Amino acid sequence: MIERKKISSERAVLVGLVHKTQTETQVNEYLDELAFLAETAGAETIKRFTQKLPHPDSKTFVGKGKLEEIKQYVVSRNITLVIFDDELTGAQIMNIEKALGVYTIDRSDLILDIFASRAKTAQAKTQVELAQYQYLLPRLKGMWKHLERQGGGIGTRGPGETEIETDRRIVKDKISLLRKRLAEIDKQAFTQRKDRGEFIRVALVGYTNVGKSTLMNLLSKRDVFAENKLFATLDTTTSKVVFENTPFLLSDTVGFIRKLPHHLVESFKSTLDEVRESDVLLHVVDISHPHYEDQMQVVLKTLQEMNCAEKPVVTIFNKMDLYEQTQFDEWLEDEVKEMILRELKERWEQDTQGHCVFISATERRNIDELRSKVLDSVRNLYRIRYPYKTEHLF
Repeated sequence: MIERKKISSERAVLVGLVHKTQTETQVNEYLDELAFLAETAGAETIKRFTQKLPHPDSKTFVGKGKLEEIKQYVVSRNITLVIFDDELTGAQIMNIEKALGVYTIDRSDLILDIFASRAKTAQAKTQVELAQYQYLLPRLKGMWKHLERQGGGIGTRGPGETEIETDRRIVKDKISLLRKRLAEIDKQAFTQRKDRGEFIRVALVGYTNVGKSTLMNLLSKRDVFAENKLFATLDTTTSKVVFENTPFLLSDTVGFIRKLPHHLVESFKSTLDEVRESDVLLHVVDISHPHYEDQMQVVLKTLQEMNCAEKPVVTIFNKMDLYEQTQFDEWLEDEVKEMILRELKERWEQDTQGHCVFISATERRNIDELRSKVLDSVRNLYRIRYPYKTEHLF
């Protein structure tokens, strides 16, 4: 992987822009998520800065006055990292770092840093490295004065080439090499998926940090890594699960997030193939999150872009215990609580045509109903796909 400045233990400030396509409420929500991303990467968020502009400044993203305000704070509070919520160009990064005198990154770079720290398998490491080079290529002039020659030296510089042209050629060659390596890994993964036989495939999908890995552990009785941080899972984990003598394959997949860099989606195509090749999707939602409906839309939009929107979906509203803690005051009467919960469930049962369930994975609440919903979906597909094999089983 590319050697980069470590983001962990940095003292950071966040910067967001309110413009014609982003309201102030949205920007504050995005900065909440950016702060969580920074925490996941190991940085400490000290302060946030926002500015209203019709559109980002082409040179410094924010205006000169706001940049000076950020500079004064950075100097006075010993800030070592500035994180912008939107993608910056190489020229913007160069101008901002020159003005502020501290390391500057954007949301995409922060996500890449998290992915790099989480990648464990050869596939994930190759995917992340490819995404890093794709991110850096258009920013070479602004971000690098020189790219360390990997295996370079005499003969790497062509006649009349400038240093930046040489660096760009080296990065393009590296991208080409990584794509070939990833294609080989993808081919092996595809062969492994083909060898799984005629099992119905079920994939857990959802926004990052909604509890997919916890649910995977609960349903499959496996010990998949899970924690309260973004992108805890990068590599797809697949297990054979049997409910009432009905076997199927259950996969945990990487979480989605808004403003996910396009090159990252492209690099993780093979990981997302597990979603594309699945038969049933379990859309896990953190209903305790104040903007859970927005997160649902991000996931549904991503599924549409992957041509997976027509697959059977069971929507799992997780973390009902946290929802009740945040929504219900101590003085609220039990009858009122029951009415609120009843109206919530009726609304989503209508919107999902009954294909939803409300659970708490950590408290193991309503897990039997979840198993029943999943089992019904799996058995229906078995009946459709293998009617002569299954008519005597179910």
